[in-house]
Amino acid sequence: MHELFLRFLDLCMQCIQDWGYWGVTLLMAMESSIIPIPSEAVVPPAAIAATQPGSSMAFWGVVLAGTVGSYLGSCCMYAVSLLVGRPVIHKWGKFFFMPPHKVETAEQFMRDYSTAGIFFARFLPVIRHLISIPAGLARVNFLTFSLATITGSAIWCWVLAWFGDKVGSENPGIMDSPENLVNAIKAESHLVVLGVLLLAALYAAMKFMTRKKKPTGTTEQGGEK
Repeated sequence: MHELFLRFLDLCMQCIQDWGYWGVTLLMAMESSIIPIPSEAVVPPAAIAATQPGSSMAFWGVVLAGTVGSYLGSCCMYAVSLLVGRPVIHKWGKFFFMPPHKVETAEQFMRDYSTAGIFFARFLPVIRHLISIPAGLARVNFLTFSLATITGSAIWCWVLAWFGDKVGSENPGIMDSPENLVNAIKAESHLVVLGVLLLAALYAAMKFMTRKKKPTGTTEQGGEK
């Protein structure tokens, strides 16, 4: 599994180095569609590459490219879901990395949190690349969908780019080897833990703010004759 991940990371790094911002945009569009490429394997390496001498990329360019890619991929999934409908998604989705149980999880998330769910989903694994499906099925207003998606994606890409920029600045020449990249990221793993805790806190806050209030009491039916 470790070797497989290194090969995958090497492919992402090669795409970023060869295509620059276009590579970041393409990979992030795939990440937000039916191809579950983790954004953690795209944006941090791109931000790291931007810190290397002679790089044609910059920090904010990586954030922008990642955000645009996320939005384009999300729009594609929204449009497909809007056009084909739930029966087709449930029947054929399993052949495109969208098994029914994952789609149902995203739908339930969408029902529970509505527009807020589209925003917060950008920070959550699995839900992140599936949330556009229930948004399309529910025919969420496209402008609302766009604003929530762009805002959430921009924040998430900034967080990942900040992390990559920090790792790259402290480790010159790190892009020479996927192994070196993984080791450097592990050395800064406490930042990842803090990030996960922050996301967990945001998720808990969202659940608290959108919880359904229980009745404070019951009303007796009828009365004495």
